[in-house]
Amino acid sequence: MKIRILGSGTSTGVPQIGCKCSVCTSVDPKDNRLRASAIIETDDARILIDCGPDFRVQLLHQPFEKIDGVLITHEHYDHVGGLDDLRPFCRFGAVPIYAEKYVADGLRSRMPYCFVDHNYPGVPNIPLQEVVAGQAFMLNETEILPLRVMHGRLPILGYRIGRVGYVTDMLTMPEESYEQLAGVDVLVMNALRIASHPTHQNLEQALIAAKRIRAKETYFIHMSHDMGLHAKVEKELPENIHLAFDGQEIYL
Repeated sequence: MKIRILGSGTSTGVPQIGCKCSVCTSVDPKDNRLRASAIIETDDARILIDCGPDFRVQLLHQPFEKIDGVLITHEHYDHVGGLDDLRPFCRFGAVPIYAEKYVADGLRSRMPYCFVDHNYPGVPNIPLQEVVAGQAFMLNETEILPLRVMHGRLPILGYRIGRVGYVTDMLTMPEESYEQLAGVDVLVMNALRIASHPTHQNLEQALIAAKRIRAKETYFIHMSHDMGLHAKVEKELPENIHLAFDGQEIYL
């Protein structure tokens, strides 16, 4: 398996427009963070997790290859704002979108032209497939387990794909989800900043959750400029816990 981090940033991205802090003005490319998204490649599937407004930029310089499916964690714009840019990938065939029911309903309302019986030419072929937390499904021959995560009081989804766990925008999650992540080799998980936040984990909370899950390697994503400089924070983390960066490739 291979994980490619397309974006490691939060909803505003880094640099944040109008900000002159040390992170936003850093010349270290690891401090440039597009909106959170990743591609996971298994033996038989190429899977996109979330498709935010930076998706076109994130894929411009990547190999133009089939995307077998898109896993949506939740309906916030920084996670779904790039779905229309899947159009070129529909040359390979339909690109199914997997989401839970309330998210699927929201997408049908916001992008009705994509989900009508008779689409006009050029509309992306992205059929919606509804999934349920705790109920595994197959994408080709790859098993995917959606798991419950709480984004403050909003229920959203994380995913387990084989030995990989992917969780974003989490503040808390139920005991069952911790159990479902047991035994992963790689965990990709959100850590917004140093200070606390009402709907996202801060760094301290993310470290506690990572140590509880006990993945062999953990990579933090969905970071704001308030996380601090990549090089500085990375040195302060445990040996097997890292700040992810855009373009990073992780192999299993």
